[in-house]
Amino acid sequence: SAFDTKTGLRVAVKKLSRPFQSIIHAKRTYRELRLLKHMKHENVTTVFPFDPRYLVTHLMGADLNNIVKCQKLTDDHVQFLIYQILRGLKYIHSADIIHRDLKPSNLAVNEDCELKILDFGLARHTDDEMTGYVATRWYRAPEIMLNWMHYNQTVDIWSVGCIMAELLTGRTLFPGTDRI
Repeated sequence: SAFDTKTGLRVAVKKLSRPFQSIIHAKRTYRELRLLKHMKHENVTTVFPFDPRYLVTHLMGADLNNIVKCQKLTDDHVQFLIYQILRGLKYIHSADIIHRDLKPSNLAVNEDCELKILDFGLARHTDDEMTGYVATRWYRAPEIMLNWMHYNQTVDIWSVGCIMAELLTGRTLFPGTDRI
């Protein structure tokens, strides 16, 4: 982390380690930076302009995956967190973007229980060609596997449902090891 003297904020600094080691990594890095550059919503991570070798964003306390592992959340906390995820998704979807990799480790929460959606490396515009290689298996909507390249923003809503179940029960809703 660092202190941004221009904004007066504590920020997270992530070095983009070898973003060009392969064409796939280069495309994901470029896509993520291109999409995040235009995102301006309190529940979506913001990229601050800086050295192109680094990704500078708001500093958040922990990701939701670590929080769920450490403590049982109250129903009020779950409701507030899901509300924030849906607010962020409404904004993302209104820009015709599908996140495609929503999961607890891609949701950051600060000490005030404010949530931000992270990691847009697999995100796509709805008019782009879709692929089946998206979303962590446990949060992947059936239509990704069944319709392969013909799906829309509803795949993100499925992921939110899986996340909500996990927040309420403390367990992954659909754990699996199959490659399907």
